[in-house]
Amino acid sequence: MDRFDNIPEQALDWHRAGKGAALATVVETWGSAPRRVGAQLAVSGEGEIAGSVSGGCVEGAVVTEALEALEDGGHRMLEYGVSDGDAFAVGLACGGRIRILVEPVGQALPEAMLADLVAARAARQPRAYVIDPATGSRDLTGAGFADRFRMDRSGFEEDGRFVAIHNPPLRLIVVGAVHIAQALVPMARIAGFDPVLVDPRPAFAAAARFPGEDIREDWPDEAVAALGLDQRTALVLLTHDPKIDDPALEAALAAEVYYIGALGSKRTHAKRVERLTERGFTEGQIARIHGPIGLDIGAAGPAEIAVSILSEMIAVLRKGQA
Repeated sequence: MDRFDNIPEQALDWHRAGKGAALATVVETWGSAPRRVGAQLAVSGEGEIAGSVSGGCVEGAVVTEALEALEDGGHRMLEYGVSDGDAFAVGLACGGRIRILVEPVGQALPEAMLADLVAARAARQPRAYVIDPATGSRDLTGAGFADRFRMDRSGFEEDGRFVAIHNPPLRLIVVGAVHIAQALVPMARIAGFDPVLVDPRPAFAAAARFPGEDIREDWPDEAVAALGLDQRTALVLLTHDPKIDDPALEAALAAEVYYIGALGSKRTHAKRVERLTERGFTEGQIARIHGPIGLDIGAAGPAEIAVSILSEMIAVLRKGQA
């Protein structure tokens, strides 16, 4: 999924309200399409829609097919050829094709399976929805498909099954409301992260310095305990102060966050390693910390350092721990 949305939730709500609902999912498309494979459109039995499967060129036809699917109860695979003119109208340089799977809720797509998916999403638990279009068999699993989960990549397997990846939204916890954070937080938001700032120092954790952002004026160990740490969370430590950084760092090392980065020189990081070793953390655990933080791009100044940090966060997310 491109970003966390409420399309499955909306479909389930419509179904339970007695309106009927169908989910339409992009399963194959051309390069540089307006919507990625895995994008969804929910259609109610009354013709209401949420989400999208294209830039607007095929939605009307998909709604008609979805309403017909609600009548017959079976899933259907749609394929549309997009002319050069239509493709240009939705922002593409050339034509192509798009395939869309339509599933009526409570019929082809069991209500219980959709409810389980919605519950997993609410609990920030990644799930893969797997369907074999040839047989109609369906499965919902959090196991396997490691590369697809890491890359947020839905698509067809070699055996013909389609896998729709439902990942929790990416989250960034920044400890230290410093100058670098003022550049990093808006950059991260643009890149698809939901950022949270943590700093117990009122002068730093001031709303005027971070307008509209989620700021927690708490000690980091308390903040991360309240927020929770999982495989879709990145933790960035920017204060240089062990009293503030270390409690959050220790919590992250005991959790499954996908990225941990700590600001500081090689000497500062060496002292950090000593402290963590004394507290019983293993060499393997400590090796998860990216310190000094960020990719080596020769960054100078807070904004460029923020670019290097965000770049490293994305590299680890998509390519695995370096």
